Amino acid sequence: MTGLRVSDFDYDLPAELIAQQPPAERGQSRMLVMNRSTGALCDATFAEFPSLLNPGDLLVLNDTRVIPARLYARRTLLRDHEKPSGQIEVMLTEPASAQTMGGPGPGSPRTGLRPWGGDPDSRTWESTKPAAPEIPGAPSIPRPLAEWVGKHGTQPLCDNLWRALVRPGRKVAIGEILVFPDPTGGIALEAEVLERGQFGERLLRFKPVDDFFAVLDRIGHIPLPPYIHRDDEAADRERYQTVFSHERGSVAAPTAGLHFTPQILDALTTRGVEIARLTLHVGLGTFAPLRVERVDDVRLHRECYTLSASAAEAINRAVSEGRRIVAVGTTVVRTLEHCAQQTMGCRLHGHSGETEIFISPGFRFRLVSALLTNFHLPQSSLLMLVSAFAGREQVLAAYRHAVQQSYRFFSYGDCMFLT
Repeated sequence: MTGLRVSDFDYDLPAELIAQQPPAERGQSRMLVMNRSTGALCDATFAEFPSLLNPGDLLVLNDTRVIPARLYARRTLLRDHEKPSGQIEVMLTEPASAQTMGGPGPGSPRTGLRPWGGDPDSRTWESTKPAAPEIPGAPSIPRPLAEWVGKHGTQPLCDNLWRALVRPGRKVAIGEILVFPDPTGGIALEAEVLERGQFGERLLRFKPVDDFFAVLDRIGHIPLPPYIHRDDEAADRERYQTVFSHERGSVAAPTAGLHFTPQILDALTTRGVEIARLTLHVGLGTFAPLRVERVDDVRLHRECYTLSASAAEAINRAVSEGRRIVAVGTTVVRTLEHCAQQTMGCRLHGHSGETEIFISPGFRFRLVSALLTNFHLPQSSLLMLVSAFAGREQVLAAYRHAVQQSYRFFSYGDCMFLT
């Protein structure tokens, strides 16, 4: 489909419907059910989800795990005439390697994303407390490290090298040392700035420690999305993870999976639903608004994924037997449909890779036949994906219904099942 504009995927959303906290108990969300063939809507609860699946359905989950990627550092005295500045916010975006150093910086025209405005040396990473539901612009995400994908028994070539966004970035220069204190006042991590990119991006080399992720768990903060207007809390450590999360690497949760409980998963198994898992690590580009006018001009960031051999075989069996494949979240849709494109309709095989697939109206779905997803931002690539799956006018009508019925929106909000 051609001629669509990004503005064709807009809708009015009162700010008070953006969920700032998760439900009191996991799994208690509301669920809007849509029949894709007719557009008919039914108000339900997520507890009813198992009853909407059929014995033999294949449910595919994303088992990525969010890392506590938001850190706080202070500068050390770099030059005699300078005084140390205050706190520096550092958001880890991905591991890097020697091979990726010196690569293209953010803000390339091919991304379709507008970087921060203003003076290049004073652009800030507005990751919290925006003034409106629209998320401030975000830099594009540099090419991920293939060795990082899935972390299935492999290690990055240089596991102390990380790409990050820093705020404020004006004075954080190449060669400077950032120190990251722990709660006791000691120094938990130290990092040297190796490269300086646009819009607050830096390449950091951390001083080696015995267990980097254990240190992150101790001093890091959960990177809540920018439309959640509060600091992270202790409860977010558990609630901003799915109960089936396993593979560390995301800086945002695959939010459709947040509704599941062990009891719901057991109920699905008892009903005869087969469950498979894949891994796609969600990047910061998930929250970046599209800054082009035409849908045809949209280009997305790349994200790393792993499709295991067992998951590939489960999908192959479901396809050959004509069973329904139900995707939990847009990350699963993107991974499955990317893999289907790569194989040109042939059988899937276990592998790791990267995808920048963009799904919009007119897309031909090869694998996914039902979708559980949260409600998405206006004018976002994810809303375009859902519109491609169920029809733009029907989806926007469903969103208007959700607003009228006071559904809760976005990461900690309610969900929608398109079948």
